[in-house]
Amino acid sequence: MVELTDGPASRAVTHGWRATPVVARIAIVYIVSRLVTTGLLALAATLSGPQSRFGEDATIGTFALGWDAQWYWFVAVHGYPAELPTNEAGQVTENQWAFMPIYAYLAQWIGTPLGSWGAGAVIISLVAGFFSCWVLFTLLRPRIGDIAAMWSVVFFASAPLAALFHVGYAESLFLLWLFLALWAVDRRRYAWLYLLIPLMGYTRPGILAFALFLALHGIHRWVIRRREPLRVGEGVHIVITGFFAVAIGFSWQILAAWVTRDPDAYLATELAWRRNWIPDAQAGFVPGEGFVSASAFWASAWGMPEWAGYAGLALLIVGATAVLLFEPHVRRLGTDIRFWSASYLVYLLLVFFPQSSIFRLLVPLAPLWGAMAQPRSPWWRGGVLAACLLGQWWWIFHMYAVASEYWQIP
Repeated sequence: MVELTDGPASRAVTHGWRATPVVARIAIVYIVSRLVTTGLLALAATLSGPQSRFGEDATIGTFALGWDAQWYWFVAVHGYPAELPTNEAGQVTENQWAFMPIYAYLAQWIGTPLGSWGAGAVIISLVAGFFSCWVLFTLLRPRIGDIAAMWSVVFFASAPLAALFHVGYAESLFLLWLFLALWAVDRRRYAWLYLLIPLMGYTRPGILAFALFLALHGIHRWVIRRREPLRVGEGVHIVITGFFAVAIGFSWQILAAWVTRDPDAYLATELAWRRNWIPDAQAGFVPGEGFVSASAFWASAWGMPEWAGYAGLALLIVGATAVLLFEPHVRRLGTDIRFWSASYLVYLLLVFFPQSSIFRLLVPLAPLWGAMAQPRSPWWRGGVLAACLLGQWWWIFHMYAVASEYWQIP
């Protein structure tokens, strides 16, 4: 990873770095990046004022337990409601059914001996973040080489949303399961998916995107079967795990409906968050409607005509498609990473209402850091790292230190 000027000292440092075991190199990168993020969070705490939701006495600890972490804690302490809360208009309001159980209860299990759910939550996020870095390196190295894979880890560990490794959010744990699942598919070890699919599905929403990915992967394996034989057992695993992912994806909706005796319990709960942005949002869920409504909403908020928002959405779709299909550094990552990226973007397009949380929702596209790491220029890699750190500070400052505007939601 290290790129220094030629000379005996620099060659010795480079040789020593490359001779260091991979796990130790990743640990060094991860620890340094966590120290940097800790410093940024500490600085944000000193800048938190009376207008911030965290107040003048904010600390790293209050940041770690803010926003969605409060919901995961509430799940761990109170479970899920049998009767959905409603407002005066009879609309379902925000409640625990929007949050999956594994992270919440695992944090409770780890945190109880320590006397704090929050301690358990932060430990999970930090530890899962480290192992996510390790698996990401293992996933990318066969495609782009040792140096570029390590730089991918550097960018991932220092990314604009790297504060997620420090707070009570389920993203770190989900990324660990996701990267392991992508590694299992890449190595054709499909049996691992029977464990990883429910772990993903009950940690954070997104397993339906993985089901679409498995469908694309299976079709591709069939198309290239003369170049890479598709054994019967592999085909059976791909089909079964694909349907298993679909079943897990919809099982939470079924469970919420069964407990609350309301068939729309889960979707109504998710739509409750959307009404914070569009109060007159329609009552029912329509796939893709969130992005279309948001295009008009944000265009209006920025003083532009609605058609500009729709045009911007179309350009984003076309641009993302072009990058995944044609950009050479992305293509070098392999078909499966591109299939996953496309599947996840389609999933977001169908179910999400884009607002400030979109930055966090894009984190599962982290394998694409491998494309950013491939150019060998030290100026390029240094520039990307600097941009990551600047973006990290922007996100921490606005979502935690300021946290006073309606759009500042991590």
